[in-house]
Amino acid sequence: MSEKYNISVVIPTYNRYEVLQRALKSVYSQSYKPKEIIIIDDGSNDETAQIQKLFPQIKYYYQENSGVSSARNLGIKKAICEWIAFLDSDDEFHLDKLRYQIEFHKKHPDILMSYTDEKWIRNASEVKMPKKYQKFGGSIFTECLSHCIIAPSATMMHKDLLGSVGLFDETLEVCEDYDLWLRVASKNEIGLIDKKLITKFGGAADQLSMKFWGMDRYRVQSLEKLLNLDLSLEQKSLVKKTLLNKYSLLLKGAVKYDRMSEIKEYKTKIERLKNG
Repeated sequence: MSEKYNISVVIPTYNRYEVLQRALKSVYSQSYKPKEIIIIDDGSNDETAQIQKLFPQIKYYYQENSGVSSARNLGIKKAICEWIAFLDSDDEFHLDKLRYQIEFHKKHPDILMSYTDEKWIRNASEVKMPKKYQKFGGSIFTECLSHCIIAPSATMMHKDLLGSVGLFDETLEVCEDYDLWLRVASKNEIGLIDKKLITKFGGAADQLSMKFWGMDRYRVQSLEKLLNLDLSLEQKSLVKKTLLNKYSLLLKGAVKYDRMSEIKEYKTKIERLKNG
């Protein structure tokens, strides 16, 4: 295996000892073997630390509970390989996932991030993915603005790219992946391997998307940050248009539930954006 295409797989986890075993088995079963597998235990209080006994070759690191962004960032810093593949501990890779991505990057050496399509399982049954999560490759900044179409477990990134755009934003409790993909897509092409090469298992109560209401509240934080970056005029216009739409939706929700401070906040933001 060429050193140039060695892979570190980074798996953040929190109190998921049982499903973590499934995730790890899927990595060890890969037709293209990663050089290292890094587990970042984000303060688990179940049996997660015992995972080292079942998989003695993993590199296991424990940190006080600091959130998924912090855990992924620690994994990135510990990784020794140029390529990093992320895997959430409740997901799994399909057999040829890493092989397809490495083959893509060998053919497209200027593209430093790729992702794959995904299979969704809810309550032990496969469900059809909503049309809004359709996958795109290439210059996909526009397609990434409304919501997150890229699953972290589907991605592979070069360390040079992370050095250029920055790591996961640890101030965001959720939508940290949406935030990073937007920063990448604003300046870079993103490759798509149009095959279902991961399985996402949904519906668990501890999933972040289940724990936080009003995900657009977090997406607007990322969009507001984007306006401070060196975007093209067209990109800034698209970001502002998306922000206006999300502000309006959040304002409607605030009015419905009579949240006076939020009503004032979003009215002010809408006016400022329209006049800015």
